[in-house]
Amino acid sequence: MDSHNTIGLHAAWLIPALSAIAFLLIIFSMRVARGFFANDKRLALIAPIISITAILVGFILFWIVLVDLLKFGGGSISINWLTVGITEIRWGIFIDKISVSMLGLVTFIALLVQVYSLGYMKGDSRFEWYFAIHALFAAAMLALVLADNLLFLYFAWELVGLGSYLLIGFWWEKRAATEAAKKAFITTRIGDVCLLIGIMLLFKATGTFNISTIFHVAASGGISDTILNSSVLLIFIGAMGKSAQFPFHVWLPDAMEGPTPVSALIHAATMVAAGVYLVARMMPIFELAPTIMLIVMIVGLVTFIFASSMALVMSDIKRILAYSTISHLGLMMLCLGAGGLAAAMFHLIVHGIAKALLFLGAGSVMHSTSNETNIWKMGGLRHRMPITAFSFCIGAACLAGLPPLAGFFSKDEMLASIFNHGQYVFFAITLVGVFLSALYMARIMIVPFFGSTLRSLQRTNESNKVMWIPLAILALLSAIVGFLVLPLSSNYPGWAEFIDPEHHFEINGWLMAISIALTILGLFTGWLIYIRKSISPKQIIQISPGLYQIILNKYYIDEFYQWIIDRIVLVIGRFIALFDRVVINDTAVDGLAISIYLSALKTRVFQTGYLFTYGSAMVLGASGLAVVWWILLD
Repeated sequence: MDSHNTIGLHAAWLIPALSAIAFLLIIFSMRVARGFFANDKRLALIAPIISITAILVGFILFWIVLVDLLKFGGGSISINWLTVGITEIRWGIFIDKISVSMLGLVTFIALLVQVYSLGYMKGDSRFEWYFAIHALFAAAMLALVLADNLLFLYFAWELVGLGSYLLIGFWWEKRAATEAAKKAFITTRIGDVCLLIGIMLLFKATGTFNISTIFHVAASGGISDTILNSSVLLIFIGAMGKSAQFPFHVWLPDAMEGPTPVSALIHAATMVAAGVYLVARMMPIFELAPTIMLIVMIVGLVTFIFASSMALVMSDIKRILAYSTISHLGLMMLCLGAGGLAAAMFHLIVHGIAKALLFLGAGSVMHSTSNETNIWKMGGLRHRMPITAFSFCIGAACLAGLPPLAGFFSKDEMLASIFNHGQYVFFAITLVGVFLSALYMARIMIVPFFGSTLRSLQRTNESNKVMWIPLAILALLSAIVGFLVLPLSSNYPGWAEFIDPEHHFEINGWLMAISIALTILGLFTGWLIYIRKSISPKQIIQISPGLYQIILNKYYIDEFYQWIIDRIVLVIGRFIALFDRVVINDTAVDGLAISIYLSALKTRVFQTGYLFTYGSAMVLGASGLAVVWWILLD
């Protein structure tokens, strides 16, 4: 490690450490404080002060890390954890352009969400515990993006899953919340097991967990094709679980049972982005496995179109956003599979900002409408909640790809990457998804905010400042952050080229024209359906009512999984339980003990305690031996 990298590197490891310390401080300080000042209501402020201060300092340190990176380049720092034989297992952090980009996104979104939560979660009986889990989750996610080796990454990966489980099931008195938390935990655990196996395969092949060393060994041909393809596929399955890619997508919509700020933090900008980040981080070995790259593209494309169709028919505002998240994550995976690392990472940043804005906007609406989530029971909210409405519309238009908002630039960069890599079939199908994205964003924007005002909402008012200020900040960024992709000078070639020097920004006139046309067509179609009412949704449904029911019921995938559990998993489980009880337990273990017991019952009759009995037995035995001896000699 070079000395000039010391400041940035040490600032980097402090960022997750501060949130981890905040978690411990909240847990122990609240226990102590409650013992001395049990009735002081001001105690509730201790937890948010500690948690917000930790992530605020982390965000400030991010800028130090960024400046250090721009000035001196990346670097790594690590310590020896344990030594097994000749193998050293180390904990360390690695600073490069990808990790620093994620560092900025996570600290910024976590900071705004925690500030927003001061208003949204005010008065909750577990207010302090909420901020403690937030600090734990932030620490885990920050450690994940900084990890320089796969073992440390996996450790943080599992802590992220724990934090998600605790936050989704925060209101555990609600059965739906506890079921959603378990569903998320178990579904992602399938992917996590595959990820662990993939990591161990790479360790066996290379003798190290260090990511940079694994890249070097793989590039020099030190890993066989079979092991390389197997490990990369398993790592991708792990990423599919965390990023809710088909068929592991089922946990994300149900996760909306958690508090809405949780949805903004975990299920828009951070946790679900971990899978995309993992594929981006491991891209050098993914590129050595072209078959797996094709699989990544297929899974991404299917998820993109599949989730978009469900977002069009849902009525719950948070679930519409959840399917939108799944869809855009699929688009990022598709772009990564086509080799568009810079474009995918740029959209990851833009999507994180815009989707956090939309979720917080939805939370603002729910907070002011007594937790109403059905968009058809809303309407005219732009008059009652102008700041929320304006901010929400900026976020929706951004993700729809309307120029000159940020989503327009990131979407076009991804389309260009897919097309320029010769994936023309994927590109053509992706254009369908672009139209669908604009249409469902028009729907979620128009119905609640521009629809007919309902009497039940006439007393609805704008949320308080602590909630709408984060919305305004995110709305501003959703509008302007896209311009970072534009090259400003020879010293700044653009954000995408900053991430990947091989990616050069260029304006493709016909592609941009198609993209803008599809976006405007989607938004215009939404206007015709939900404002002008020239097109009736019922008439559209009547074209194919069967298909509508299939999409409305989420393609019956949840029911299919439940059938597998009920008819296969539980049946096999009952058989194994019966085999264990009858064969293993009753026959092998207890059967041996019972046979000895029964043998003892029969042989104990020979132990009479009388001397003449033993003497008679000795005489009979001696006589028998004498007869046998006589026969043998004869």
